[in-house]
Amino acid sequence: MLKKLTQEQQDAILERAIEEFGKNGPERAAISQIARRSGVSVGVIYKYYDNKEALFDHCLKHSIKLLTRVMNEAVSGEDDLWRACEKLIRACISFSKEHAPYIQMYHAITGSREDAGKYAAAIESVTASTYIQLIEKARQEKAVRKDLDPALCAMFFDNLLMMLHFSYGCEYYRERMNIYCGRQMDSEDYATEQMMAFLRGALSS
Repeated sequence: MLKKLTQEQQDAILERAIEEFGKNGPERAAISQIARRSGVSVGVIYKYYDNKEALFDHCLKHSIKLLTRVMNEAVSGEDDLWRACEKLIRACISFSKEHAPYIQMYHAITGSREDAGKYAAAIESVTASTYIQLIEKARQEKAVRKDLDPALCAMFFDNLLMMLHFSYGCEYYRERMNIYCGRQMDSEDYATEQMMAFLRGALSS
């Protein structure tokens, strides 16, 4: 009979699995590598997860939950669009630098996976309404252009945040960022300042 793992051991398996799935994708990821790097046997992992797909699903839900919480906390109680934007940009950059494998996991569901829809709904349902409300309030207060469509504008803004996540968390997009910006984006303050300038120029009335 296999000994029950401590919470610390279970957390270690989760983190190593996220790294493996983020690096190799769900198809090429190896349970044996996850087990080896976690210091447990393959059999122990299969005691907790029916198969590799179940482990991948658990990792995705965990990474989505953490990412959503961080982004929501950044704008909790904030009703000013510009302050909210700056907080979101900073949270986005910090999270991506600290949790690159999580962003790589996030990137894994933006492709052609059959279950992408349910993950998109889980990620976007809360943030979409928050962004739309912020933009609509700013539009009513004439802080942004009155001809803006709040829903479309919210999606465009979220797409910018998504690309920031990928630029700091995924190797291809990091190289792409370096081609455009060199090392300028290493400065979180500078990156935030420039993105805010771009947003103000595009949205201000």
